[in-house]
Amino acid sequence: MLAFAPLGFFPLALLTFALLVHFWTGATPRRAFWSGYAFGLGLFGAGVSWVYVSLHTFGAMPLPLAALATFLFCAFLALFPATAGWLQARIPAQAPVRACLLIPAAWTLIEWLRSWIFTGFPWLSTGYASVGWPLQGYAPLVGVFGLSFISVSLGGMAWLLFRRQRPAVFATAFIAIVAVGEALRHVHWTEPAGEPVSAALLQGNIEQDLKFRPERYAAILATYVRLAESTSAKLIVFPETSIPRFLDRIEPDFLVRLESVAKRNGGDLLLGVPYRTRSDEYFNTVISLGSSPPQAYHKSHLVPFGEFIPPGFGWVLSVLRVPLSDFSRGGHDQPPIAAAGQRIAVNVCYEDAFGDEIARRVREATILANVSNVAWFGDSLAPAQHLQIARLRAVETGRMHLAATNTGITAAIDRDGRVLARLPQFTEGRLEVSAQGYAGATPYARYADWPVVIVSLLILAFAVLVAHRALTR
Repeated sequence: MLAFAPLGFFPLALLTFALLVHFWTGATPRRAFWSGYAFGLGLFGAGVSWVYVSLHTFGAMPLPLAALATFLFCAFLALFPATAGWLQARIPAQAPVRACLLIPAAWTLIEWLRSWIFTGFPWLSTGYASVGWPLQGYAPLVGVFGLSFISVSLGGMAWLLFRRQRPAVFATAFIAIVAVGEALRHVHWTEPAGEPVSAALLQGNIEQDLKFRPERYAAILATYVRLAESTSAKLIVFPETSIPRFLDRIEPDFLVRLESVAKRNGGDLLLGVPYRTRSDEYFNTVISLGSSPPQAYHKSHLVPFGEFIPPGFGWVLSVLRVPLSDFSRGGHDQPPIAAAGQRIAVNVCYEDAFGDEIARRVREATILANVSNVAWFGDSLAPAQHLQIARLRAVETGRMHLAATNTGITAAIDRDGRVLARLPQFTEGRLEVSAQGYAGATPYARYADWPVVIVSLLILAFAVLVAHRALTR
């Protein structure tokens, strides 16, 4: 867990997986399942404990029920590492093959499954821990799940070195993989597109438990008007649902005032706001105002129970008070928003945890922009983890990533994953940055997760075939 943000000490991930390889090598499928389950329960119990904050502190779920729901969620997530352990143990293989190929392939494949089953929850995928370390260089080639494969494989090599099995071979392989990763960090897969544009990322620091109170509405508008009018940036980015009222219910004078600010600066602003159609559908939306024609992005990957209620779970609303908890999904192939001379691929909140979806949308874009309201998770691990995810998205796509959040972490990230500037959490502020657009496509932006998934499947299939032939001789 300490390998992930906020500490982010990646060598601990290698040590952890070396221990896991030790427990899984020679273990029966049943034993590997339960040791994997214990591993997963510890990882997710510590790493996504912030779910409790959103359920109890801000969702008003009774404490015992919120604690139980958080435990059950972590217990469910732990099934994925457990399944990876069971799967690799079912296939006979020699220790070096198991440690360096079979376990990494099973782990990566199951981790990828976790990213889409039941709409997906790819949080704490192993590859995120490598942000800022040499293995990050592989991200534009193979993405987060490729980094997971390499990380687990290096953990297996470390275990083999400890066991003194072919030390020269595995020490050389270990050093070579790390060295190549570091060299790849200095390769640029994309090129600057046009001149940099001045950008201002707004952080209103609106308390979550007060945000939707009618008596606070005027103060929220005043906060964002003050922040917007005090910048001369050509691109102004507001957080997710920064105005807590449907677009058709916002005072026209307020919208005109914001539009005039953008036009005064010779650019545009992106405003996070709930959007309602005539058929009474509503979306988690980002609209543009300013010099360019009006455009909109509707969030497409929604959060279960937070933004939509799965069929059969309507009773949850009786114990969980979440405003706007049944959004409609936007289209999967929405074009970038053309604003301030750039083509901006907008994504909302935890949409940027889904690398394949970002890769699909970034091909026509020059800049990534994420708008979020992580106030739902208070002073927990979630904002730092979210920033770590955003950094990897920038590296995978070769695009600058702008993150505008309600309470933090608001930041500007360059295409190499460096955080160029950020605002302190839980403060009202405006982050002024120079945003450079980039053009071109990294290999990951072209092919997304499929090469890694296919290679993992082939490794498992080949191992099964070899084991079957050995048994039939």
